[in-house]
Formats: sequence, C-alpha cells, structure tokens
Amino acid sequence: MKNIIIGTAGHIDHGKTTLIKALTGRNTDRWEEEQRRGITIDLGFTWFDLPGGDRAGIIDVPGHEKFINNMVAGVVGMDLVMLVIAADEGVMPQTREHMDILGLLGIEKSIIVLNKCDLVDEDWLELVEEEVREELEGTFLETAPVMKVSAVTGQGMDELIAMIEHMTRDEVVEKDISTIPRLPIDRVFSLSGFGTIITGTLISGTISTEDTLEIYPIGKTSKIRSIQVHGEDKERCYAGQRVAINLSNVKKHEIRRGCVLAPPNSMKNADLLDVRVNILDSSMRVLTNHSRLHLFTGTSEILCRAVLLDKDEIGPGESGLVQLRLEEEVALRRGDKFVIRFYSPMETIGGGVVLEPNPSIHRRFQERVIEDLERKESGSSADVVEMHVKEHADTMITQAELAKLTALSLEEIEEDIRMLKQSGMVHTFETRKDVYVWHVGSERLVRQTILDALAAYEEKYPYRYGMKKAEVQATYCRKIKPIVFDKYIDYLEQEACLRRSKENLCTREFEVCKDALYDKISRTILGILSKAEYDFVRYSDMDFGKTDRSLSDDILNIMLEENQIVKVSEDLYTLTEYMEKAKEMIQGEFAKREVITTAEVRDLFHTSRKSAKPIIEYMDSIKVTKRVGSESERVAY
Repeated sequence: MKNIIIGTAGHIDHGKTTLIKALTGRNTDRWEEEQRRGITIDLGFTWFDLPGGDRAGIIDVPGHEKFINNMVAGVVGMDLVMLVIAADEGVMPQTREHMDILGLLGIEKSIIVLNKCDLVDEDWLELVEEEVREELEGTFLETAPVMKVSAVTGQGMDELIAMIEHMTRDEVVEKDISTIPRLPIDRVFSLSGFGTIITGTLISGTISTEDTLEIYPIGKTSKIRSIQVHGEDKERCYAGQRVAINLSNVKKHEIRRGCVLAPPNSMKNADLLDVRVNILDSSMRVLTNHSRLHLFTGTSEILCRAVLLDKDEIGPGESGLVQLRLEEEVALRRGDKFVIRFYSPMETIGGGVVLEPNPSIHRRFQERVIEDLERKESGSSADVVEMHVKEHADTMITQAELAKLTALSLEEIEEDIRMLKQSGMVHTFETRKDVYVWHVGSERLVRQTILDALAAYEEKYPYRYGMKKAEVQATYCRKIKPIVFDKYIDYLEQEACLRRSKENLCTREFEVCKDALYDKISRTILGILSKAEYDFVRYSDMDFGKTDRSLSDDILNIMLEENQIVKVSEDLYTLTEYMEKAKEMIQGEFAKREVITTAEVRDLFHTSRKSAKPIIEYMDSIKVTKRVGSESERVAY
C-alpha cells in the first residue's frame, strides 16, 4: 500500500479549505483566528480514504502572501498537489507564486482544480480554462489534468476523487523506506500527560516506537514514546506518511519548526551550503554577490548571504553555483530542494538544489571548486562519496563519517564503497569498530613517499634493518590512527611493496650491508667477547679505531638480530653460545639444590661478583631463575 501525501496550493479565498472539507468531511482551519477571518494561516492536516482502500494524507497550505513560509513548509513530502483556482476569478498573483514554488521544490504530479464552478456559466468557464492553460504553458503543470468542481455543491467531486486515485495508483512513485529516516518538523506542541508532540511528513525511512533519534540542529537525542498516523496509534511509521510523534526527554520550547528528526550521527549541522540556484524567468530581481536572502528548505526559514562562485550576477531565467552562508545551522542532505526569497521586499526570486550540505568555505571563481560542484551535480551518490574520500587524503575517513556527511544510510554508503572498490577507486581498512576508506590517488602518493623515504634511509644507514615503523608513521602518516596504519603496512606487505623486520620497515629488495667494514667490526666484537668469556667487557670500552661509532652500533644491532650475540645487561654483551651454556649449567645446579646464590654463580663461572650479578639477572629475564628471600638468592622459575 502506498503512503500518499496530497497538498493544496493557490490564491487566498479560492476555496482550498472548503475543497478539503468536501473531500474529507473535516475542517483543517485549527485556530480560532483562521475560522474567524476565513483564511488559512498555518498548515492544516487531515486525511481521507480513496475508493481502492488507500488512505491519503492531505495538507491545506495558506494562500495569503504573508504566510508563504507556512506554504513552503507544507510542500515537504507532497506526492501530488491540487492547484486550486476559483472559476470566477481565474489565475491570481498568489496562484503564480505558488506555481513557481512548487516547480522549484520539484513537485511533479499535480491536478488543476477549477473550483466554484457553480458561480459561473459554461462560456465563462471555457474562457477561464483557456486562460489557465496559457498561463501554465512551459511549466511543470502544462500537462496536468483540469477538473471542474464546486466544493460547496459537490459538483465534479466524484470525478476529482477518481482522478486522485488514478494518479496516486499509477503515477506517484513510492518513497524510499530503506534509507535513514528524516522527519522535518512543522509543528510542536505539548499535551498534558503526554509531554512534547511534533508533527511532520516522514520524507524517508521508517521510525518505530522506542527508537532513539536526534533532533537537528539542536543536537539533543530523544526516545520515541508513541506514534500516530492519521489519528491512529501505530508501532511504526513509513516514508510518505503524515505523523505525530510523542518525544521523551525534550521540552516544547527546545524545538521549533525547521528542526529535523533523524538517527544520531546520521547528519551533520552546517552553516554553509553549496547549491545550484535557478532564478525564475518571472523574477524582477538580479541576484548579486553577497545578497541577503530568505532561504526556505524543508520546514526551515533562515536568513543567509549568497556568495556567487562562478558568475558576477544571476539574472531572470539564469542559474549559477552559489555558496549560501547561513545565519543559523541546518541539517540537510545532497539533493534537497530549496526556495529563496528576496530579503526586502519579500518576494520569491528562485530556488534550486543542495549540491554539498557540508562544504568548507570557498573563494569565488576557483576552478577546482566549480569543477567539483559540477561533478556533484551530475554524478551519483557514489561519485559524491568518492569526492569526500578524496578530501580526507591525510587521515582516511570512516564509513560512519561518510554516512554522517552525506546523510545516507550506512547500508547505502557500504554499497557505494563496494562499487568504488570494485572499480579500483578506493582502498578499505577494516578495524573492529569501523571501516576506513582511502582514495587510491591519496594512497599512491603516500606509498611512493614512504618507499622513497625508505630507500633514502637505507642508503644513509646501510647497516640497519630499515626505518622504525613508528618513525615512518610519525613522519609521513601522523594523522592516521596507529591501528589503521598497521593495517596499511600489512597491505603493503601483501602487495610486496616493502618488508617488515620486527618493528623496522625496508624496501622489498633491501638487505643489510655485509661488506669489508661489517666483517672488520663484527670480527673485532666477536674476538673481544670470545676472549672475555664470563668476565664481561663493556661495549663502550671496545676500540674500533677511526670507525664512526654509529656504524659500529648498527653492526652490533645486526649481530643481535642474527642471534650471534646477546645483551646481558646495559652495555654488556656476550656470545649467544656462552649464555646458552650458562643456562644449562644453572639448570643443572637446581638438580642438586633448591636455591642458588650470586656467590655460587660467581664460583660456577670462575668470574667476579661484578659479572655474576648480570648473569643471574639475565637468567631472571629469560625465566630460568626467580628471586626469593634476599637479593642474592634464586630458585628455579
């Protein structure tokens, strides 16, 4: 079953509210002032059942020029609009402005309702219909069916209902219930015993009771207590339905029309918008740089300044790329439509579509910025995701962050990333909490930088196993989280771009240098250690002639890595075979006794106490011995 929202539009006193009462049996003028003055000031809502069994929500929007902001708020989520024109008056100024707004906000399906037909004769009615057709030529209403009715007498109402059912059944496309839920709030009130109630049209996704959602842009979360759809309690509501929702943990005064209800962290507040602006052919204004405007989008009305990015001015019938700098924050997504009205006097001059809901501040006439926006305008959501990924070259970006920036669901982001990965545009690195995405161009530059740095390091330090991994990250990938950097190094290893030796990184072809100098230094070290046996010699006391000490340090580390020698304690080294023999001898002593002392170790190895102590401490470190009692006593580990 489709969830249908029908709206009315048209000049004041052309019978919109009366028409809705004829369709539904209910009066949508809620306020005393509306009923006293006979005009709709705020949005009115009701519903009626179509002959086929579907229930259609219906929105009565104000026709008075002073209440255009309420009219625009009412258009959100509409599937079908009835443009109501009084047969005795024809097309009036507010009719034209409503037509313009409906076109700017992307309304496609409509019915022209010639109302009050009981007040005119047939000849007059034909003239009015001809005038309407001429007025609508070239607009989205050009091919809309014309229905002639009288809401007062009931004339033509059955035919109108049949046309509504035909169009909602065969032409209206169902809204997406699989994406993130978004509910622009158009009314807030409180009820005794219930608390805060909001109403609006759910434009995407699904909301269930007990869901926890966030109110943008105020940043407050709230649990859904209860849901009503067309006056009936429901456990769940779907995109395309008019809903009333009882919120917990939030006061009426904290929310306003223009707020949006959506999942936590699914959207991002912004006070900048990159947009395509289209100025109406009928506008008497030229949009110039830094013009102050009223922006209407969703149910929001916000003052802003227009920074023209690709033109000096935008005249009637023209379009341009613009950055809107807002005086309040909003939460939107790419593709959202908007209307702009001149600051003073208040008149509709145009509208357009949001290309980037979370941009950085731009300067005018920047070629790269203009190209990016044109690509966002013409591209798919995957193209937009790719551009966001590209903008995070030095940090990578998570799938969750992408969902928040684009206001797409995580499932939609995952699908876009899968497509981008298949086409070779991005790399992904999965952690326990999220998936990090990196553009191939960004990764390629970092890879080459790292490989060049490793090659330079190997040339400078030929006796080292490579550059410390921590140093590589701190120098070239410092904004990437360590756990993600480790995943990246794993990837480079799998791709055979580099090799890892414990905590060192080197190029794939690199081998530590074992030239004549290496042979000379290593023989010197081995000779000294072999001769000393268990009377250890400090490395710092060894003489390597005129050789730079840093080179002998590096060669010493190679010998440690290759297990030719071991470090007994700070600055003390010996042959690996000596300490293996010492281990066997001490383990043999424990077969004879439970406790061995430092003095006994000294005697066992015919050395000094000064050397016996490092031996026993080394045995502690490799878990052969364990200290008990006094400092000099050990038992088997």
